[in-house]
Amino acid sequence: MSTIFIGKDTDGVTQELLLNRANRHGLVAGATGTGKTVTLQILSEGFSKAGVPVFAADVKGDLSGLCQSGSKTHKLHDKLIARSEKIGLDDYSYSAMPTIFWDLHGKKGHPIRATISEMGAMLLSNLMGLTDAQEGIMNIAFDLADDNDWPLVDLNDLRAVLTYVGENRKELSLEYGNIATQSVGAIIRNLLVLEREGAEEFFGEPALKLSDFMLRDGSGQGYVNILAADDLINTPRLYATFLLWLMSELFEELPEVGDPDKPVMAFFFDEAHLLFDDAPDALVDKITQVARLIRSKGVSLWFVTQNPADIPDDVLGQVGNRIQHALRGYTPKEQKAIRASADAFRPNPNFKTEDVISELGVGEALVSVLDAKGRPQVVGQTLIRPPASRLGPATAAERKVVMAASPLAGVYDEAVDPESAYEMLAVRREAMAKAAEEAEAREAKEKEAAKKAKDRASRTTRKPRGRKRQSALEAGMKAGARSIASSIGRSLGGKHGAAIARGILGGIMRR
Repeated sequence: MSTIFIGKDTDGVTQELLLNRANRHGLVAGATGTGKTVTLQILSEGFSKAGVPVFAADVKGDLSGLCQSGSKTHKLHDKLIARSEKIGLDDYSYSAMPTIFWDLHGKKGHPIRATISEMGAMLLSNLMGLTDAQEGIMNIAFDLADDNDWPLVDLNDLRAVLTYVGENRKELSLEYGNIATQSVGAIIRNLLVLEREGAEEFFGEPALKLSDFMLRDGSGQGYVNILAADDLINTPRLYATFLLWLMSELFEELPEVGDPDKPVMAFFFDEAHLLFDDAPDALVDKITQVARLIRSKGVSLWFVTQNPADIPDDVLGQVGNRIQHALRGYTPKEQKAIRASADAFRPNPNFKTEDVISELGVGEALVSVLDAKGRPQVVGQTLIRPPASRLGPATAAERKVVMAASPLAGVYDEAVDPESAYEMLAVRREAMAKAAEEAEAREAKEKEAAKKAKDRASRTTRKPRGRKRQSALEAGMKAGARSIASSIGRSLGGKHGAAIARGILGGIMRR
C-alpha cells in the first residue's frame, strides 16, 4: 500500500496521500463540527494499515473509537455506505485498529512518564513560565546535578537541588554565576503550581521508551497510540510542553533516513495552536527547527487546529499536505483568515477557493496533497471517505479490555522511585549534620580538657606563703616550754641557768 485514500473531489479526481511524501507534514484545519476528527480518524487508519505507527492526542475522546470496528447497527451506517459508493470506495468494510491507550495521569491508559533530566531546563522553564533570570538559575541547577552525578528524575529531585543551590549560593556563585535567593524561591513556588496541575504524575520512572510508540501487531499493522487529552487540555501549558518534548525526543533519538517509502511514524497534534499560544520566541524557533529537520528522520507531523492562522508562518512553511474543512467568516479578522487560507492552495480553475471554504458541508474539505515530484496538487473540493472503525468513543469497559490486551500491559503501570538527587542530597545533608554535631562535641571536649589542664597548671605553680601558721597544740606546747625554762633559769640563777634554759627552750621550739 503506497497511498492513503482520502476521498474524491467534485471533478472526479481521487485524492490520495502518497506515503513517500507524507513526511512533508500536514495540516487539518476547520471550525468545530466540520469533520476534522473524522479526517484525523481516516488518516490514522490509513497509516496503521500501511504499517506506520501512529500517535494521536484525543482531545474530545472520539478517537478512542479507533479500537472498535464500525457496525451495521450504527445509526449512520446507511449514510456511510452511501458515501462510500458515491466516492467509489468499492472495498469499504468495517474493522478495528490495533490500539494502545495512554494517559499522563494514568486513568484512561498506560501512564506516560519522563524524567526531569529528559525534559531539560528550557522546556521546564517554559512550562513554568519563568523569567530569563529564573531560567538561568534552572540551568545552574541542571549543571550542578550533572557535575555531581545527581539524577534528576522527579519534582522532588529538582526541588532538592534548588534548595541546595539556595543554601550554598555564595560558594556556587563563584563557579556558576550569580544566584539570587528570590529567583530560587520563585522557581520552588512554581513547582507547587506544577504539582497542582498534575505534572507530578508525569515526571518519574519508568520513563517512556519511544520505541514503545512504534510497535506493530502480528499482521504488520502499526499500533495507533491514543493519548487521553480531555483532562490534559485543561492544563494547556503542560499539554504543549509534553508535545514539544515528544517531538524533540524523536528528533534526537531517531536515525536519519532521508525520504523513506513511508514514514516511520505519524504524529497528530490536535488543538495544535496550544503549542504556540503565548510561547516565547525561543520556543517557537525550537518547534520550527524540529518540524523542519524531523522529516529527514521519517516522521510525519500533522497539525490539527481550527484555523491555519493559529500556526506560525515558519511552521506552516514546512507543511506540504493540506486538508481544509469549512471556516466561517463573521468578522473582518475571520474573513482575512479565510483569504489567507485560500491563498495557500494551488488554485482550481473550476471554482474560487475563497468562496468554497465557507460553503463546505460537514465531511467535505479542500484537499491538496503533494504529487510524486513533491509539488502541491490543484486543490479539490473533496468528500472525505467514511472510517472503517467506529464513529464515536469507546466505552469504559471496551477501553479496559483493550488495555488488558495491550502489549505494554504492566510495563508502565506502576511507578518506581529509584535513588536519585533527592535521596543523595538527603544522605549528604544527614552526613553533614552528623559531622557538624561531632565537630561541636569534639570542640566542647577539647575546651573542657584545656580548662582542666589550665587548672592543674595553676595549682602546681602557686607560691608558698612566707610563714607557716602554728596549730593550737603546738602553740600550747611552746608556751609550756617557755614557762618551764623560765622556772629552771630562775632556780639555777646566773648565766649558767639562763644558758641551760635557752638550750632547753630552743630544742623544744625546733621540734
